[in-house]
Amino acid sequence: MINLMYIVLTAMLALNVSSDVLDAFTQVHDGLARTNSHVSRRNDAIFAELQAVNEQNPAKGKVWYDKAVMVRTEAAKLNGVIDSLKLIIAREADGADADPADIQNREDLESAAVVMLNPVTRRGFKLRGEIDRYRSYISNIVTDSVKRSSIEAALSTEPFRRKEIATPQQWEESKFENQPVVAAITLLTKLQNDVKYAEGEALSTLLAQVDAGDIHVNQLSAFVIPESRIVMRGSRYSADIVMAAIDTTSRPRVFIGGREIPGGKYQAGTGATGSFSFSGYIEMPHADGTTSRHNFTSDYTVLEPSATVSATMMNVMYAGINNPVSISVPGIPMSQVNASMTNGTLTRQGDAWVARPAAVGTDAVITVTANIDGRQQTMNTTSFRVRKLPDPTAYISIGSDRYKGGRPIAKASLLGAKGLNAAIDDDMLNIEFTVLSFETVFFDQLGNAIPEVSAGSHFSQRQLDQMRRLSRGKRFYISRIKAKGPDGVERTLSPVEVIVN
Repeated sequence: MINLMYIVLTAMLALNVSSDVLDAFTQVHDGLARTNSHVSRRNDAIFAELQAVNEQNPAKGKVWYDKAVMVRTEAAKLNGVIDSLKLIIAREADGADADPADIQNREDLESAAVVMLNPVTRRGFKLRGEIDRYRSYISNIVTDSVKRSSIEAALSTEPFRRKEIATPQQWEESKFENQPVVAAITLLTKLQNDVKYAEGEALSTLLAQVDAGDIHVNQLSAFVIPESRIVMRGSRYSADIVMAAIDTTSRPRVFIGGREIPGGKYQAGTGATGSFSFSGYIEMPHADGTTSRHNFTSDYTVLEPSATVSATMMNVMYAGINNPVSISVPGIPMSQVNASMTNGTLTRQGDAWVARPAAVGTDAVITVTANIDGRQQTMNTTSFRVRKLPDPTAYISIGSDRYKGGRPIAKASLLGAKGLNAAIDDDMLNIEFTVLSFETVFFDQLGNAIPEVSAGSHFSQRQLDQMRRLSRGKRFYISRIKAKGPDGVERTLSPVEVIVN
């Protein structure tokens, strides 16, 4: 028995994967996902250049553009196959709602093999064939022998010999047998990275086949790219002035008002508000030693610093409770906006704010600042009057109805009610109060008052007994109602006249 327990324990230790290792795989996967995103953008940019070549000069560019379309199609097809396999593995491990980017059962050592090495579906074998076909296709396009060798090595599916295994394993077995799910997903993401890398090298090769330098000189345009056309007074207007499709080996010269702007970065002070414009030209040198001039104009608007502060409930605030407040600064992201308040606290909740004034009768002043050009600038200061919460109205809850007295009510409904509630429920406020106690006053046949005390906010048994004795048209009064609101203030509410129907 002891030997059997040892064997079981050893097996469990062999299957156990360190959480640190799993975390490392997760970090590698996230890094690969970011790299894939960057590589995709690079490939998109290269393809866009080929597309522009085709649009401007189809006679020269179409043959290379058509090949680039086929490269992208083949890469997208293989990436789609890999994405589907990642999803199937994730669902095998985590169920139908699985997310390959957020694996829960990362240490699962069976799911990857079940999906990829199943002798019926043979998904791993089919994936190997797709990789081989894609590698051969890309290798025929890439002319650089060094790059071609790098692609063939990255997308190699040769059998792999492990140290503990005598015979080489097939590619799919070496990659997915006895692998944690997170490792298998990471491997597939790395494979997508290799696919995108090969795609990029093929696209670069096709672009290199085209003499891209002479197809852009048929039209040169100057552009002014401001960081913002609306600038707060006291900040700085900044704009990039660039020439589209320039030769990167020869930078143009930018002139405004006859003065050269080093690096093409134009900056102007904003000491006054209003609309402003400027103009100039770019001198573009050419290979034959000549230059061409390209004019440009632009404008910008300088505004006074401003901010909008408004209490969403009304134009006053109430002491001791949370008052929702909206704060915004036109043209400034909320992450760069800060605010503070006197006579209380002001708390940010996402893009909203909550003000909680302290003392009644003292104004709460909200000051809004914003981070502009790396420094805090005051945008606005707004004062709010602070008032005490008004007294609520007592009521008896009858289903969705709030019975506040003064009209007949069915005895059955009255007896079905638990007790007394209180709230402010006007058009501006909807605030519940806690009823602490109250007293009912009934009258006997001789007109003598019979007071009865509640059980907290509930009707006491004696009060319910008195209600049962009332006949139609009789009435009683609820008085000495004590209630406390969210501001912590205890108050006495107005009596309620109850008429039994």
